[in-house]
Amino acid sequence: MADSDRIHSDRAIIVFVKALFLEEVEEFALKDLPEPTCSPGEVLIQVKAVGMCGTDFHIYRGAANYNFDTNGKPIPLRVQPQILGHEFCGTLVERGSNVPDLKPGDRVVVDQGFNCCSQGIEPVCGYCASGHSHQCLYYKERGITGLAGAMQELVAMPAVNVVPMGGDLSFEEAALVEPLGCVIHSMDMAERARARFTLSPEESPGEPVENVLILGAGPAGLLFLQYIRNVKQFQGQILIADSVDKKLQLAQRLGATPIHIQEKDLITTVRDVTNGKKVHFLVEASGNGAAFENMPAVLKKQATVVLYGHGHKGTDLGVLNHLLFLEPTLVASVGASGKLDPQTRRPLIFETSEELIRTEKVHVKSLITHHYRAFGEIDKAFREDSKEQDYIKGVLALS
Repeated sequence: MADSDRIHSDRAIIVFVKALFLEEVEEFALKDLPEPTCSPGEVLIQVKAVGMCGTDFHIYRGAANYNFDTNGKPIPLRVQPQILGHEFCGTLVERGSNVPDLKPGDRVVVDQGFNCCSQGIEPVCGYCASGHSHQCLYYKERGITGLAGAMQELVAMPAVNVVPMGGDLSFEEAALVEPLGCVIHSMDMAERARARFTLSPEESPGEPVENVLILGAGPAGLLFLQYIRNVKQFQGQILIADSVDKKLQLAQRLGATPIHIQEKDLITTVRDVTNGKKVHFLVEASGNGAAFENMPAVLKKQATVVLYGHGHKGTDLGVLNHLLFLEPTLVASVGASGKLDPQTRRPLIFETSEELIRTEKVHVKSLITHHYRAFGEIDKAFREDSKEQDYIKGVLALS
């Protein structure tokens, strides 16, 4: 949308922007909304790129709904349609009167979660104070909990949720700052768990991890792979299991040993390639409940298991019986929580994630297999493209 088409908050003319509503399961509708305005502590962002996440697909297909009423019950889409999109970046087009350090024209990535600092709550809750802002007592999230997401032309956000982009990082790549932030948070949680086996023996007490198994070579699995290999500088064996050739080929190029689970038995293969030692550190990034059935047979006793994948619907809890017998350290994490900068109150984890992608310590361009240029293409992206064998990550890039 051209700058001449938009309206600043001090004008009386009402201008409308395009927004894509999910009005019912698998039913999108493109509508007009009055252009948002920004309060003194907010900025107005022209959306430039939006990543499509597995959580978006779960909401779209009716497998999940995180928009709850005051009694904790999900609000149906037909009652309150949602605007999806929580992985996004853009260009700042307007700033509130209390925002001194950002200016129109800045290229920015956005933390979609509203924490205490976002909402001006003082003193901040214990979660925000301890570096777990994603668990804020007053947490709200664009594109997830009912707040309008980024599948619209303009979004108003608290300035403390906005992180300037450096260098010449493309908007499409910057759309993956949020999912990488989630991976960083998960790995931080694993380190804090003080498990028997550690990826950083020089920093954490424990025995060094000898090998890693990642279940699922989707966007999350491939980000975990790169973070463990390139950022944590783990030199040991990283196995990654999936059923799609293209994903496994990419994983191999990124430094993993691929296991095609439709061609090889996972349990036998893991035992063979680890010389019977089994797995010290496992990341569940598939969202497939069947993964839990194989875990007990591939895990070393008291191994670490990072539970990252969602969507295990239909899995009987009985699969945990043999797993719990091994006394694993189970690490559950969600979102890109992280410490807030004491000066700017902005999320440091987003700054870290942006830098890792910009400096190519984590490569994301090869993960983006599907590119979209208009809201009208999103229905096909969700309905058809996301089910294709060669699909890894789709990003909507708006001009």
